[in-house]
Order: sequence, then structure tokens, then C-alpha cells
Amino acid sequence: MIKGTVKTPELNSFASIRVISPKTWIAGVLILLVFPNAFAESDFSAFWKTFKSSVISGDKGKVAEMTKFPLSMPYEVKAVKNREEFLRRYSEIFKGEANAAQCFAKAEQQKESAQRYAVYCPFKETPNDRENAPIRFMFELTKAGWRFVGLDNINE
Repeated sequence: MIKGTVKTPELNSFASIRVISPKTWIAGVLILLVFPNAFAESDFSAFWKTFKSSVISGDKGKVAEMTKFPLSMPYEVKAVKNREEFLRRYSEIFKGEANAAQCFAKAEQQKESAQRYAVYCPFKETPNDRENAPIRFMFELTKAGWRFVGLDNINE
């Protein structure tokens, strides 16, 4: 039989969690209310890496998960309302005026604001014309993290 005492600070840790002062609790709630994106994916470059590789590999399901609906579309083109419509119109979105997979392999993201980025692509007929890249893929920081929110032709 082994005699002695074993200190177990772990057993007291639960009790200390329950005894959070009201001020600390209120401060935590206020932080979450003021900064709703505190736990969302805030690093656009990490999002972009996953989004880009999903488009290049043709992983439509993953790209749909990273999209906010309704998805804004160019002038006089009907918005994409939901995931099912997105999957049906995937080619129109990513292979229409621009070849997104080809463009994304070399494209650089451009910060438009703290919560908005864009990637500009040339027309698919002129894939190396980076001076004329009017097809804009738009991304926004939402409550759920970064999402693909729209496609636009800035010439229209």
C-alpha cells in the first residue's frame, strides 16, 4: 500500500470556472457582440488557398460550401439563389467569360477593404492579358468567415 497525498489542482479547476465574476462574464459577452467575427476565419490568404485549389481541382461541393447565397452575378444575369442552383450553374460561373481555374493558378488577391477582397481575371480568349482583366470574383468576411459573394464584369 502506498501512502502519501496527491495534489490534484485539476479537480479544483472546474470549480474556478464556475466562479467567474459577473464583470468578466459581461466583458466576454460584449466582446462577442462587438466582434462577431472573433472566431470566424479571419485570414483571407488561408481561405483563398483552399478556395483556389477547390476551383482548380473542380471540387464543386467544397466551392459551394465557401459561397454565400444569393451569389451576386454580372449586370442582367440572374443571381444564384442556393447551393443546388450554384451546382447547376457552376460552369457558367467559373468557365463563362473567364477560365477561373486557369486564372486562379496565377492570380493575386486584391484587398478592397478590411472585409472585402477581389480577384480579377482576363477573358478566357486572352488568358495572358493581365492588363485587361475585367472579370471580378468578390469575397467578403461574413459572420461565418470568408465567403465567395459575387461575380462581376467591371466593363458592363
